[in-house]
Amino acid sequence: MSMAKKGDWVQIENTVLKAGNRAPQVPEDTQKCDLKLWVKGIAQHEGNLGENMDIITVTGRKTSGTLVDINPRYIHDYGDFQPELLQVELQLKEIMEGAEK
Repeated sequence: MSMAKKGDWVQIENTVLKAGNRAPQVPEDTQKCDLKLWVKGIAQHEGNLGENMDIITVTGRKTSGTLVDINPRYIHDYGDFQPELLQVELQLKEIMEGAEK
């Protein structure tokens, strides 16, 4: 599906800051990238991917940007496994078990 209809759940994108206009304390490699914002909401009119789309978010905020996805997925994860965190977990369980006695 490349066309959103009014009422569809969509995601838009905006460029908040262009590369080179980032805060001076931002790392050099990050300075070379635009700061982007993605917002999900309900389409207020028909539109194709890549076109401007007006949306209303679930909190009622009206905004617009470039339509980048229709029926976007929620994707969450906590990154790669960190062996150090496993050791912390095991130590914490040991401490807590000792406190219960």
